[in-house]
Amino acid sequence: MNNQFTQQAEDMFSAAKEARIPENFQAFAEEGVTKSRETFAKMSDAAQDSAKAAEEVFLTAQAGAKALGEKIVHNTSVNAQAAFDAAESIARAKTLPEAARLQANFLQQQIAVATAQTKEIVDLSTKVARQTFETMNSASTKNFEQFKN
Repeated sequence: MNNQFTQQAEDMFSAAKEARIPENFQAFAEEGVTKSRETFAKMSDAAQDSAKAAEEVFLTAQAGAKALGEKIVHNTSVNAQAAFDAAESIARAKTLPEAARLQANFLQQQIAVATAQTKEIVDLSTKVARQTFETMNSASTKNFEQFKN
């Protein structure tokens, strides 16, 4: 039984050594490999471009967040300094009416400042959002055009 199996295996290998792959099948296989390689190259380029686009969007958003953070810290510092200045003035007041007037003036000024600061923050937030969305839109359009081609 073992000899019979060995003989059959040898016969199959012998026949396989002389067997030829049809030329049309070889051409089909080579064309498939070439097209697969081209498709992979295009997809790889597209993936790299997508990564660059994502990085641009991230950097735009990060720069905007940094600008917003810096603006908020600046406003907080300005407001704290104004509060200390007002507290110092109120502490030097000679009469209660003078202290009340100084406090009322400070509150009135701070309401105006807070309104202006809020408008600045909203405007800056809108600008940051617009820049981020424009970057995203540009990157998406570019990537879509690449995939379309």
